[in-house]
Amino acid sequence: MSNVHDPIRAGLARGWKVLGGAHGPLPERIQCDVAIIGSGAGAGISAEILARAGLNVVIVEEGPLKSSTDFHQRESDAYPQLYQESAARKTADKAINILQGRCVGGSTTVNWTSSFRTPTSTLEWWQRHHGLTDYHPDTLAPYFQQAEMRLNITPWLLPPNENNDLLRRGAGKLGIAAAAISRNVKGCWNLGSCGMGCPTNAKQSMLVTTIPTALDHGATLLVQTRAERFELAGDKVVALQCFESKQGVAPADRSKFATKIEAKHYVLAAGAINSPAVLLRSGAPDPHQLLGRRTFLHPVVLSAAVMPEPVGAWQGAPQTLYTDHFLETQPIDGPMGYKLEAPPLHPVIFASTVPGYGQAQAALLGQFPNTHVLLALLRDGFHAESPGGSVSLRSDGSPLLDYPLTDYVMDGARRALLSMMEIQFAAGARQVLPLHEMAQPYTAWSQARDAVQSLPMKPLLTKMVSAHVMGGCAMAGSERQGVVRPDGRHWQIANLSVHDGSLFPTSIGANPQLSIYGIVNSLTQRLAGQLGGTPQVLA
Repeated sequence: MSNVHDPIRAGLARGWKVLGGAHGPLPERIQCDVAIIGSGAGAGISAEILARAGLNVVIVEEGPLKSSTDFHQRESDAYPQLYQESAARKTADKAINILQGRCVGGSTTVNWTSSFRTPTSTLEWWQRHHGLTDYHPDTLAPYFQQAEMRLNITPWLLPPNENNDLLRRGAGKLGIAAAAISRNVKGCWNLGSCGMGCPTNAKQSMLVTTIPTALDHGATLLVQTRAERFELAGDKVVALQCFESKQGVAPADRSKFATKIEAKHYVLAAGAINSPAVLLRSGAPDPHQLLGRRTFLHPVVLSAAVMPEPVGAWQGAPQTLYTDHFLETQPIDGPMGYKLEAPPLHPVIFASTVPGYGQAQAALLGQFPNTHVLLALLRDGFHAESPGGSVSLRSDGSPLLDYPLTDYVMDGARRALLSMMEIQFAAGARQVLPLHEMAQPYTAWSQARDAVQSLPMKPLLTKMVSAHVMGGCAMAGSERQGVVRPDGRHWQIANLSVHDGSLFPTSIGANPQLSIYGIVNSLTQRLAGQLGGTPQVLA
């Protein structure tokens, strides 16, 4: 890909203000109008709007600044460089593996581009149960539209790859509709390696859109810099203390901070898990014991199938079709619903997720070219028995998410496995293996159905993953219900806003990046005016 223009290297050559790591030492003290913690979906939108408004912005990112020149479509490069804990972050009991970005652009640099507006049913729930009366589809529509135009979010018009088309064909035979997923891409080469960083800059992540725009408008970017804690005085943040960070780990000697940032306003957008952790390390006010609580994951279960013909699930646009049939056929607060999608397959992530070992796993991996996988995103947070998880701190200050898998969640997992297997057999699968340690490859739907209905649905036995972390700093109409106000400002800290997925009081019920883009767009336009900036729209 050496002939691909690299906008990051071009920007550095133009004189962008980037410090940290190989880009130069951190100053002991920085003063600015706004300090933004993180550089992912919420941070990127915030940075562009606030910098274009004429405010002096500093962006703090604990991961490295990598670019298309560094993206070689290799898992061995991508996971340790671009992901939290080398793509092996786990819940406290290790039952759920969590994929989160840790690089400039955050998870937007490594996600699979799937873009959905916040479902109307989710917004209506927030209005009724969380006091978010202004969160109405019509109110948010202009902000979603601006984000879609800015990030080239449009339906994918090329034919789906075989991996996705199998979902369409199998669901269609059962009378289940599948629809197209919008993607934030421009001039996509259809390579299929989105999860390892886009080597052609087609993916319109924060890495190549909003962060460069903010830097072109004078913002400063600190990389390999961990935001450790806020210094609080009264009802305000007076400084942000930061360490130099290597692989997301703070130095053993924390007696001296690398830099102290003094800002008029602070925007916390480090992602759910990390944003609550910053506030916990800071001893932030939490009068109603809400901080870090109600953290949601869209727990994901998977089913693998071997098809008679090659699938090549590693190539082509990764996720282009979905079905919400199993969300829309029951009440939002009824049995747990789930969204079905077809993820891309790459050898390391596949081999580390499928059950078994030795000869059995070798036989499965030997059929990798013909392997098809479906995933189910479980919609958590809308039922009394789905309260999500809670973030706490380990002894070294790093965050830990405890996410209990209740019987209610596991019932949803069992039904999702059954739905996916039935679709795969309808699509012509020779054998289907639900990802469960006690499952076997099944060669007929009736055999698979009977087996899965009797499997013990327990943590660690049932393989679960997640790439969608939400909640932990929930917004609400009253301080008894939320950590932040409906406008994103902290209820007890006057000069602090939260602008990321940790705002959400439930899960979204869809891939959350566009929800973050649209909602944070709305919040930041208002904030820019409050801070004395020139009014801006995302464009």
